[in-house]
Amino acid sequence: MKIINESILEFENYLITDHLPASPAPLYEPIKYIIGLGGKRVRPALLMAFCAYAGGQMKAGLDAGFAVEIFHNFTLLHDDIMDNAETRRGQATVHKKYDINSAILSGDSMAFIAYQYLLKYDPAISIELIKVFSKMAIELCEGQRLDMDFEQSDEVTIPDYLHMITYKTSVLLATCMQMGAIIAGADIAHQKHVYEFGKNIGIAFQIQDDILDTFGDANLIGKKSGGDISQNKKTYLYLKALELSTEHQKEELRNLYATNSIGNIDEEEKISKVRKIFNTLVVEEYANQLKEAYMDLAISHVRALEIPQSHKEELIAFSEYLVKRSN
Repeated sequence: MKIINESILEFENYLITDHLPASPAPLYEPIKYIIGLGGKRVRPALLMAFCAYAGGQMKAGLDAGFAVEIFHNFTLLHDDIMDNAETRRGQATVHKKYDINSAILSGDSMAFIAYQYLLKYDPAISIELIKVFSKMAIELCEGQRLDMDFEQSDEVTIPDYLHMITYKTSVLLATCMQMGAIIAGADIAHQKHVYEFGKNIGIAFQIQDDILDTFGDANLIGKKSGGDISQNKKTYLYLKALELSTEHQKEELRNLYATNSIGNIDEEEKISKVRKIFNTLVVEEYANQLKEAYMDLAISHVRALEIPQSHKEELIAFSEYLVKRSN
């Protein structure tokens, strides 16, 4: 994954320079704080890499990469407020370190700062970047709203779930890749294959994330497993279990996933009972099959790109890394 790794290093070097104003400090310090917490910088790196894959200069994607990185962190900041989370990447969340009003206002500013950086390009390119970026931002909010609604609903279907994760997770990855292609001047056909690759690999990535959350090794994933079960998340594993279960199992699952579980069952017992039903119905295997299907679909779009074979092989290796990871 030579080009992607080079893009990460290039972007990290770009971040060494402070790209935000100093004043008013109470507005910009929370932004600098959350950006400074780190992260893998995958989204800006993918944007820059796909600029290079399409024949452009990797560095041409730096400003747009900063736009998507600051936007991504804006969504994390607001997610933390909604979840009342206390830590992010091992440190205090913005609303805990500062206060909720500061976090909201700084987060709002981050969304607009992202657009300022997209306007640094030639007008024709900026217009195209803003078009796809705005579409993605709206879809991401829709996906977040659906995810929240699903926690309280008993009517969620597998197609509903796939639609939700496409908007909540995949469209940001896909749009980053497309933005890189736009900056490089790639044609619409190239952009479409790039976008479809990102969308489908993003779905496969999220399914793997769901599998790891329920069945992963806590020492590898860096958190206690079973969080999705605790939060009543209607993942593919849960929805497939409902589809395959007996009436008794279905009733038990729904009771366990009710907002207020029946009886005095504690969190660990709830996770254990749900995991036992999942294992009985082998839903992990079904999830793996679905994940592989989306990965294969993503790779088919890579093969359709008119780029050097070495670039295609790098993207296939990247796909396997994302989808077959253990953490």
